[in-house]
Amino acid sequence: MWVIKFLFKLSIHFVLITVASVGIYALVPPPITATMVMDENGITKEWTSFGDISPNMARAVIAAEDSKFCSHDGFDADAIQKALEQNAKGGRIRGTSTISQQVAKNAFLWQGGGYFRKGLEAYFTFLIEAIWSKKRIMEVYLNIAETGIGTYGVQAGAQRYFQKDAKDLTRIEAARIAAALPLPKKRAVIGASGFTRRYGNTIAARINIVKRDKLDSCIYK
Repeated sequence: MWVIKFLFKLSIHFVLITVASVGIYALVPPPITATMVMDENGITKEWTSFGDISPNMARAVIAAEDSKFCSHDGFDADAIQKALEQNAKGGRIRGTSTISQQVAKNAFLWQGGGYFRKGLEAYFTFLIEAIWSKKRIMEVYLNIAETGIGTYGVQAGAQRYFQKDAKDLTRIEAARIAAALPLPKKRAVIGASGFTRRYGNTIAARINIVKRDKLDSCIYK
């Protein structure tokens, strides 16, 4: 009986602590993440408010990472179904992480797979979608995503690659950063060639589509 009581109290404390943490981060910038702490290359970052980041950058990550960002509740059901079907056939495992899921992982958890971590990721995704606005989710994402070796956030990335602030990023520059986001330690932003260069050009073209079709309507009125 005591085990049940202990687990019940533990669950209550877990919920209270996690909800409080998400509530705090709705107002306060996450000071550091587990990914940053474990980065052997050091940390270069500079928090930048959403209004001081070029719309090209937000539209670039929507185009590259999550075209349904404004319409889903944190999980892309269609993408999950397609991934399950493809993974069942074997071969390369396909991911389905939305921007919201990536924020949940980057802000509150650690890198790596495993069902336990994925379960926590789903839980935190639900919380941030319930407590934060879509604009806040995007703001945090653009500030804590790894944009290069030891470099976090688009402001640090803009300074590193283009010697300018994030608010001044052009469509092509934003697309180049977005193209490198999935593998920031391996993909080049400056002097990219092959797939990364072609992918960046595709993202640059999609930025106009995101704007035209109002796929960014939840963050730009």
